[in-house]
Amino acid sequence: MTLHADAATQEIWRDTSASVTDRVDGLIAALTLEEKTAQLVGLWVGANAETGDVAPQQSEMAGDPVVWAQAIRHGLGQLTRPFGTVPVDPEGGARALAASQRDIMATSRFAIPAQVHEECLAGFAAWRATAYPVPPSWGATFNPDLVAQMAAKIGATMRAAGIHQGLAPVLDVTRDYRWGRTEETIAEDPYLVAAIGAAYVRGLESSGVVATLKHFPGYSASRAGRNLAPVSMGPRELADVILPPFEAALRHGGARSVMHSYTEIDGVPTAADEHLLTELLRKRWGFTGTVVADYFGVRFLHALHGVAGSLGEAAGLALAAGVDIELPSGDAYLKPLIDAVRAGDVPESLLDRALARVLTQKVELGLLDPGYVPEPAGPVVFDDAEGRELALRLAREAVVLVANDGVLPLAADRRVAVVGPLADDPYAMLGCYSFPAHVGVRHPDHELGIDIPTVQAALAACTDVVHARGVDVTDPDTTGIAEAVAAAEGAEVCIAVVGDRSGLFGRGTSGEGCDAPDLALPGKQHDLLEALLATDTPVVIVVLSGRPYALGALAERASAVVQAFFPGQRGGDAIAEILTGETEPSGRLPLGIPRDPGSQPGTYLTAPLGQASGVSNLDPTPAFAFGHGLSYTTFDWTDARIVSDGDWASDGAASLAVTVRNTGDRPGTEIVQLYLHDPVAQVTRPVIRLIGFARVPLEPGESAAVRFDVPADLTSFTGRDLQRIVEPGRMQLRLARSSADIHAALDLDLVGPARIVGHDRAHFSTAHVEVSR
Repeated sequence: MTLHADAATQEIWRDTSASVTDRVDGLIAALTLEEKTAQLVGLWVGANAETGDVAPQQSEMAGDPVVWAQAIRHGLGQLTRPFGTVPVDPEGGARALAASQRDIMATSRFAIPAQVHEECLAGFAAWRATAYPVPPSWGATFNPDLVAQMAAKIGATMRAAGIHQGLAPVLDVTRDYRWGRTEETIAEDPYLVAAIGAAYVRGLESSGVVATLKHFPGYSASRAGRNLAPVSMGPRELADVILPPFEAALRHGGARSVMHSYTEIDGVPTAADEHLLTELLRKRWGFTGTVVADYFGVRFLHALHGVAGSLGEAAGLALAAGVDIELPSGDAYLKPLIDAVRAGDVPESLLDRALARVLTQKVELGLLDPGYVPEPAGPVVFDDAEGRELALRLAREAVVLVANDGVLPLAADRRVAVVGPLADDPYAMLGCYSFPAHVGVRHPDHELGIDIPTVQAALAACTDVVHARGVDVTDPDTTGIAEAVAAAEGAEVCIAVVGDRSGLFGRGTSGEGCDAPDLALPGKQHDLLEALLATDTPVVIVVLSGRPYALGALAERASAVVQAFFPGQRGGDAIAEILTGETEPSGRLPLGIPRDPGSQPGTYLTAPLGQASGVSNLDPTPAFAFGHGLSYTTFDWTDARIVSDGDWASDGAASLAVTVRNTGDRPGTEIVQLYLHDPVAQVTRPVIRLIGFARVPLEPGESAAVRFDVPADLTSFTGRDLQRIVEPGRMQLRLARSSADIHAALDLDLVGPARIVGHDRAHFSTAHVEVSR
């Protein structure tokens, strides 16, 4: 039988005129220990071994089937992925979710709804939801405003269905391309990750959905690019490369949640690291939201890391570190935690600390207000014209024209062979966190749910094409190469579409748990390209992938190379538009393309000894550098200069400018990039690093005056005493088309006293673009 709180208690926590603190404290005081722990856990209904793993070791971690009434009898903190576990009709799923919320509210004493979370990295990870490009494509656009628009649309779609929290964005800075989750990272540069990531957070939060920053921190730096492998990283690399995007997304995006990563850094698992989750995140950075566990992360302290002898110990370690909510279910934070509290092993004050944060967020979301209604306010649609148009716009700006000898754009009347394993495969557009690849592949009885034009289909709509598959992404069979060669020989141009098949835990060549031993194209795709390049037909290599692959001499022999990082459901249309010249290419590489399959790991962000030198026979110089990308028009850069007066004060800003002119006969967009070179510092520094950028769209004959205002804070780094400092000295500001294509290097003296700076420092430069004829 349902019990009800006394009227006085209800008045406190439901009184919207009372302070949030009073409402939360009044409710905590009235809750039993069982009711408290129930608010600190999620419940994953429908996840089992038969549904397939969408989280590490899910099959092993899955417990007994959920008995709904039993599970919610004391209340519930979160509902885990009601739309993202199996295919669920949008309208029916929203109504079922509302019914579940009604059950939770009716069964528990205080009628507190659950906070509902879903994945939303490449769009709402639900059946029939728009599939957007993956994060490296966001980075390739160099367009934070467009990414913010996408995130706002994703958030609005989720909120209309009753979802309160999105597990995105991923702010891991790429450190090793072999890591399968490279496709979830935005870039190999922390400044670009910060700018794009903060924009995504602003967009998602603007829709009323809680953004969850992940994976905090260091997950992308695992040894040898292996998922969940230990991280060998010093405090300086952590502070200067890994942490800045999280800082920026909190300060400039307003994220209300952070997910701890599976990492163990120097032997300390992050889920049990009080220094990171409390001292740094909360006390130094001032974060007041919730820290949620990555799936099974608390349990892993016992099951994988071996730093806890029982689930009760694991719960105590995680709570002390600062993990507020255990996801996806309550393995440790229910009975094991209750037993530990009652035995005196875990102070109840730790539980109350986490509970206050959880309930505060529920108050902010309106879940404790008297008028809360869980039913959707109107029709529930996950994929509409607005979403598809946004997906197309982002895909257009994300496609990178890497190389071109003039074969592109394709002439309208040319006979085209479209070959390769991904030429006519809709899944080639999707990353592993798009629902069809993430969950849908395990449910062949359900249709795809969304329309995904392939490259072949999109090109066939505008030109005469013949298609041959050639080889599979992973199957060693090469008997189809002859057919692909014949198709190429009968055409004037051959478009070879190769790359990855995204999946989870070994079910793909890219994606979570799909790490690569090297950076050679998977399977027999190299053999296919060799055979095609041996013909007399010009070959355009189109790579659809989650990571960059080393094409080596293949790229030099090809007539053109196009790179697209899983460009979403409208990616085929965007690629066809780029190939035919209907859309001008403007994407730039967020990840460098290596020259040799085995010369990595390594990104452009390196100290001098990380570059090519005479003391090693291995040359890590990429074939195509970070920030590289071509256009169908030409641009002239002139008049690069420092425009601020005098020296650069260590507590001030410098300004510099350049004029960019479109000297071709087609419209185009130049990406002006600004890099810092600090030649002498008390610790070794990256040779160059990005500190600003501007998208500059120009019609033929137009020019733009581009000015950057650069706060001295952007020169800061972690010094020998592990404090972040601005250190006076000679600086060089480099205006560039890419990290390897420098137009002008401008020297400027940074003067004044050395300064210690913290979380409140400036994170971004400001770009101003003034266009004229």
